Amino acid sequence: MSGSGVSRRDFLQIVGLGGTAMALGACGNTSIESGVELVESYVQPEDFVVPGVGVYYASTCTQCASACGIMGRVREGRILKLEGNPNSAISGGKICGLGQAAVQQHYNPDRLTTPMIRENGSLKPATWDKAMALLNATLSSADGPGRRVWLTGPTSGHHQVLLRSLVESGGATDYVVYDALSTAVEASVNRKMFGVEQPVTVIDKAGLVLSFGDDFLGAGASPVAAARQYARFRKAAPRGVLVQIEPKMTLTGANADRWVAIEPGTEGVFALGLARELLQRKEYSGGISPALIAAVEPYTQVEVSRITGVRGDLIPRLAGMLWERAPSLVLAGRYPQGHAHGSRNMAAIALLNVVLQNQGKTVLRAADLPFPQLAPTAGDFKSLAELNKAMAAGQCRSLLIHGTNPVYSAPDFLQFGENLQKVAFKAAWVTQMDETAMHCDLVLPLLSALEDFGTHIPLNQSDGIELSMQQPLMEKLYPETRSFGDVVLDLLKKAKPDSYKAFPDYYGYLKTALINAKPASISQADGEAFWEDTLSAGVLHRPASLLPLPALEITAAMIQQPAPSNPDAKYPFSLIPAVSASMRDGRPANLPWLQESPDTLTTVVWDSWAELHPSTAKAINVREGDVLIIESAHGSIRAKAYLMPGIHPGSVAVPIGQGHEAYGRYATHVGVNPLKILDPIFDQETGELALYATRVAITKTDQHERFTKDEGATNLQQGRKLVATLGADQLDLTKETPFVIR
Repeated sequence: MSGSGVSRRDFLQIVGLGGTAMALGACGNTSIESGVELVESYVQPEDFVVPGVGVYYASTCTQCASACGIMGRVREGRILKLEGNPNSAISGGKICGLGQAAVQQHYNPDRLTTPMIRENGSLKPATWDKAMALLNATLSSADGPGRRVWLTGPTSGHHQVLLRSLVESGGATDYVVYDALSTAVEASVNRKMFGVEQPVTVIDKAGLVLSFGDDFLGAGASPVAAARQYARFRKAAPRGVLVQIEPKMTLTGANADRWVAIEPGTEGVFALGLARELLQRKEYSGGISPALIAAVEPYTQVEVSRITGVRGDLIPRLAGMLWERAPSLVLAGRYPQGHAHGSRNMAAIALLNVVLQNQGKTVLRAADLPFPQLAPTAGDFKSLAELNKAMAAGQCRSLLIHGTNPVYSAPDFLQFGENLQKVAFKAAWVTQMDETAMHCDLVLPLLSALEDFGTHIPLNQSDGIELSMQQPLMEKLYPETRSFGDVVLDLLKKAKPDSYKAFPDYYGYLKTALINAKPASISQADGEAFWEDTLSAGVLHRPASLLPLPALEITAAMIQQPAPSNPDAKYPFSLIPAVSASMRDGRPANLPWLQESPDTLTTVVWDSWAELHPSTAKAINVREGDVLIIESAHGSIRAKAYLMPGIHPGSVAVPIGQGHEAYGRYATHVGVNPLKILDPIFDQETGELALYATRVAITKTDQHERFTKDEGATNLQQGRKLVATLGADQLDLTKETPFVIR
């Protein structure tokens, strides 16, 4: 590139097309200094409006990390409704309830509408000029000790590219990505066993899916895409069979042909017992090392049943079904990885896919991304814990926060809120004040996701390579709100003016990046049409086949299970912080549609609850609505009892997402937050928080309150027994059955 002082290689890095991006398409000698062909600001939408007639615009849902393509229905210039984008390989024209509620995030009456700066101990309205001057002064002051940290939630696309560039330019010393519901244990095990962090699992190619707590239809990594595969799985001939093994029933478990309750943390033991049974067949044992065969030998039916609480005769029956319905697919969710031996649990379960020879059939690898800088970065807990330790020691000078709320989601044993006060300067980018923003010195108001531009790489890349486009579906509601991309770009213009001065705004930057990513078959003269076509479609898609997934070395040490521990007399119950499809990590709790939507299994609305098995409730003389104190070694919460047969009798489940202390009128002081009372127990291999390893005591109080539920007479079926039910212990899994399994 002539005259700009930026080489072509550097330019590709700037716009996020470094690495192997040239494989996507040759770009020619695009200039970024003329300012005529690419770097124009976002124009106003069409000025023609037909009253009563809706117009649809494509964008991307940002309610979770799935990055589903959506279509927004706009009438008279206002967004009214969201639907799935049929062009998206992820959503395929579908959308979930969480995605539908994004409209309420946009119109939320508690949105922050102006910058806030802390003065004399309280946050007060300020101008953007004053806010940016303060921010620039903080970032440009590199002198003095202490880390200067960017802290975000899981991210991908060009936001990630700009943030990493800002860190490299000296705008920060560290970039930390935190996820309260991290699956870093699973990623670590997959990396060791298969060489990739996230294998592609193909549900609709399996005859039988055996899931150890993977809630792929509810709170999984990409539930809309998984539901589409699951529909094909169920419609296949013969019909696909789902067996779900977990300590607390999930939405996926409720849809299973057989649901099996298991002692929390013993999923690996059951997997090894099943592996032992399968390895009795020479067809399965051929490629397995003698050391592994010897390692699973102690896991007999009797021993597995003793440890897990699952009937031993299920093992040979399930092994027979896996044999008959090959190829199969074995999945693992959050439950098995949330223990001190979580990595070994996950390795034992992953071993089943190797024994069953599912690799290359239902377990594969996605094609390499041609734009690796845009690839998703998953968060973890260990990074936050290390940051928290630095804050506690006074070693963190500034903290810039976007897309995460650790003051709410971090367990109390971290004392994150208290340690945050030891940081000299804290800034947060939010659409609405939350617990973390309330602790900050500078709070900047963001556009809603329906007012902003962006790019996203979906986690699910099972149907080719896809980049999802996000664009405004209407003009912004509040003049003083800004795009996060624009703010970071302004900071980069100060830090690296030669590289970024040619981009007037984030829109111009994205447009330049996308036109440079066009296929080689499209000429430079047609770049504008390519950009418009990409926005119209909502996705940039390249066909790519799934690749084989060879197994790396699997050792006996990777799958070794701990000896069963003795019951804790003081804390006799396992706490299960349950993840729901609607509340996730608590960020959607400020949306009344989701608060009003009944929980799928309990029908409870606007509340938290403590889920107990009926036999457990009877043993401790508890009935539905009794207020319970649930106490761990690190705190206690109060919640009403809800009796539910879909939970292991030695457990109590409390849903995550409620219990906010400062998150607007719809979330504040609604329910309780079970994350606060977690014990400091960590996975021994990765250092990740063991989300399901906390033990608790349950105390009944003298209070009793009624639930607000939306179940009508569904339990009674109007007294007519419209649906026949059959107990799981009466079911013969080897035969087709029309009955619903309870």
